[in-house]
Amino acid sequence: MEAKLMQLQSFCILLLMVLGIIVRRRRKAHVRIMTVAMMWDVILILQIELSRSAILTATKALSNALILNIHISIAVSTVILYGFMIYTGKKMLAGEVRIRSKHRILGYSTFFMRVLTFITSFWAVVPKE
Repeated sequence: MEAKLMQLQSFCILLLMVLGIIVRRRRKAHVRIMTVAMMWDVILILQIELSRSAILTATKALSNALILNIHISIAVSTVILYGFMIYTGKKMLAGEVRIRSKHRILGYSTFFMRVLTFITSFWAVVPKE
C-alpha cells in the first residue's frame, strides 16, 4: 500500500508539472505551481529515504539491479536539474529575459527526466505484490 501511495504522489507531481507548463505564460501561477511540484518531489524523496533507506540502497550500486541504478541516476539528475531551473527562473524573474530559451530547454529536459523517473520507478522500486 505504501508503494502505491508513493506512486500516486509521483503521478500527481507529474500532473502538477503539466499544469505548470500549460500556464507558463501566466508567470505568477507558473512559478507557484512549479515550486510546489519541485518541493513535493523533494519531500517524496525524503519519504522514500525514511521508509526504504534509499540512500543506503543507492550506495550499493555494484550489487543493485541495473534498472535500479538507471532509476537512481535519472532521479538524481532530475533533482540537479531542479537547481538549474530555480537559478534560471530567478534570473528571468529579475528581468534577464535573454535566459528564457535556456530556461525553456532546461524545463522540458527536467520534465522529460521526471517522466523517466516515474516510469523506471515501476520496475526499480515498486515491490511485486
